[in-house]
Amino acid sequence: MNDRTSGPERAEREELARLLPAPAERDLPPGRHLHHRETLMRLIDQDGARTSARPRLLRPAVLLPAAGLALGGVLLTTLAVTGRDGVPAPSAAGSHARAEAPRGAAVLLDRIAAVAAEKDEQRVGDDQFVYVKTLQSENEGRFGGPVKLTGPREREVWMAQQPGPVIHVGLIHEDGSYYPIEVGVPDGETAVGYPAGLDRPTYRWLASLPTDPDALLQRLTTEITRDQDRRDTPAKDRDRAQDTFDAIGELLRETLMPPKTAAALYKAAARIPGVSVDSDAVDAAGRHGIGVARDNTRTGDRTTWIFNPTTLEYLGERTYLTKDTSLGRKGTLINKSAVLERAVVDTLREKPSAGKTSTEKASTEKASTTT
Repeated sequence: MNDRTSGPERAEREELARLLPAPAERDLPPGRHLHHRETLMRLIDQDGARTSARPRLLRPAVLLPAAGLALGGVLLTTLAVTGRDGVPAPSAAGSHARAEAPRGAAVLLDRIAAVAAEKDEQRVGDDQFVYVKTLQSENEGRFGGPVKLTGPREREVWMAQQPGPVIHVGLIHEDGSYYPIEVGVPDGETAVGYPAGLDRPTYRWLASLPTDPDALLQRLTTEITRDQDRRDTPAKDRDRAQDTFDAIGELLRETLMPPKTAAALYKAAARIPGVSVDSDAVDAAGRHGIGVARDNTRTGDRTTWIFNPTTLEYLGERTYLTKDTSLGRKGTLINKSAVLERAVVDTLREKPSAGKTSTEKASTEKASTTT
């Protein structure tokens, strides 16, 4: 493929190429892993110094976001709605409420976007399923009460890719049992199905999103506002910046993302005010990474998206309290997750074959051995 970049974009790519090591025949020793993270942080700091700085709500354990629990009825699933937990390592990086993300976070997200854009695209058929395996530690405490974390446990999801309204949305495998994700309505009324969209992000729908970051932000804002209007969400519970950050986080977690869409989402996130860099964050698999974080001032917690500091691959997420609340003391971990594998399969309950490389398995396994 011809490289059409030039000028500042080419310089940025070349700097990124120098930053990221060439693929190795064997895993990096821990010392080199730390070196690459520190190198990345220095580059972010240097870039920020050259340019003047410009001015969750707890989610359910089921894949579909909380915003999707009301569309022509109620989304029914046999999986209980819970929160999450773990051991926090709060970052010294603060939250900044400016016109967009602070320069350091913007630089990091631009680098992540550049890497995401260069990935090979894996086509997904409408009759196939996106398979994602994760580790998750979740809050099983009573709603509004003290956090009660589970240990990391494996979770597998299969998500249907049909573009039209779907009643059988997918399947979850957790704690040794399978739980169907189905659309239903109370009192035996006829189910109307769930369309592809922000609350059921199929590969085809993700590929249809604008790749211009500003247009993408506007599209996400429109979709979020529509959902909130439908649910009569009070104005005091709406925060455009936080709601957009949460929506992007939902899309990153249990989907298979077209490379151009992923790059656009990261660039869009760089335009969200209050986004900051977490220099060291740990996912549910114990992998250390560099984080992109935002403080939710409504709920008093911070959510961090965690990336491999060497490859900039998405690893997982964590959320912890930034102040004392009814859930616990400041620093209490509310949840954490780790993506272990993403792939495309043909049927429900099918797992990626050993001979077929999934999109993230190799890189995440390498990341886990370097920590």
